Amino acid sequence: MRRRGFLLALLAAPLARAGEVAYPQVKPGTRLRFPRDHGAHPDYRTEWWYATGWLERGGERLGFQVTFFRARPPWQSASRSKFAPRQVVLAHAALADPRLGRLRYDERAAREAFGLAGASTRDTEAWIDDWRLSLRRDVYHAKVAARDFTLDLALKAAGPPLPQGEDGFSRKGPRPGEASYYYSRPQMAVSGTLDGDTVHGLAWLDHEWSSEYLAPEAAGWDWCGLNLDDGRALMAFRIRDRQGGVYYAPEGMSFEPLRTWRSPRTGIEYPVAMRVASGGESYDLTPLMDDQELDARLSTGNIYWEGAVRALRAGSEVGRGYLELTGYWRPMEL
Repeated sequence: MRRRGFLLALLAAPLARAGEVAYPQVKPGTRLRFPRDHGAHPDYRTEWWYATGWLERGGERLGFQVTFFRARPPWQSASRSKFAPRQVVLAHAALADPRLGRLRYDERAAREAFGLAGASTRDTEAWIDDWRLSLRRDVYHAKVAARDFTLDLALKAAGPPLPQGEDGFSRKGPRPGEASYYYSRPQMAVSGTLDGDTVHGLAWLDHEWSSEYLAPEAAGWDWCGLNLDDGRALMAFRIRDRQGGVYYAPEGMSFEPLRTWRSPRTGIEYPVAMRVASGGESYDLTPLMDDQELDARLSTGNIYWEGAVRALRAGSEVGRGYLELTGYWRPMEL
C-alpha cells in the first residue's frame, strides 16, 4: 500500500468541480513540425522522451536509460491552486553494469508546479528537481544524480528526426484511437561522464505521445531499437494480448522468444533473448546481462524489463541497442 499511496499523494489536491478530461485523438495525416514537436504536448494523455544506449568506460561496456514521462490526469479541476495536478512528470534512470549483475536504477515523480518539475512545449526540456533532459542544436543533454550513480551525458543527433509509422502516425491497434505520434533519433554519439569518469558510446532516443495507447484486450508490448554497425537503424514492436498472443504488430514484424529469465525478486519471467524480424531481415538479440528488471512501482506503477542487447546475425555481432518488455507482471496501465 505504501507504493500506491505515494502515487495517490502526487495527485491529491483541490479537485472542486472536477470533470472528466476529453483527450484529443491521434489522427493520420498530421505532419510533425520541428522544433515544436520536440517539446511537450500537454493536451494528450501520455508522453515520453526515452533515451537508451551503450557506454564504454575504459575497457568495460555498460547500458544506460534516461526517461522522462509526462501524464495528464483524467480529470480537470476548476481550482486555481498550484497544487492541482494538471500535469504529472515522472522519470526513470538505470545503469546496466555486468560487474554488478543487476540494474542500478532510480525514479522520481512530481506534479508540475512551482518550477520544480515540468516539460516545455517549445523544445525538449523536461525536468524534476536536478534531473533534466534538454535539447540544444541537435544535442540532447541528460543530467541525472541518482541514488548510487551520476550521469552527465551529451547525445548528438546523427540526422533529422526519423518519423515512425506513416510519417509519424504509429498505429498500435485496429481502432481509430489506438495510435501514437512517434519519432526516433537513432545512431546518436554519446560523450560525457559517469560518476566523474569519462565515457562514450552510442544511443537511441524515442519521443512519443498519445491519448489511448493500449487497447483493453492488450497486456503490454515488446519493443527494440537497434543501432546497426553499418549505420542503419531498426525499430520493431508488437502489442501482446492478454491470452499470450499478438494483439497488433506492423506487417512483416515478428518477435520469437529464444530464452527466458525469471526474476529472483518478483518471480516474473521475461523472454530476454529474442529473434526479431522486420523487412525481410532477422536479428538474434542477446542481453548484456539477464537481470535488467526495473521495479517502477514508486513512479509509473509497473515492473518491466528494459535491457541493453547485442544484435547478432549468423552468430556475429552486427549492432547494439535496447529491448523493452512490458506487461509480463500484469497488464500495463498507462
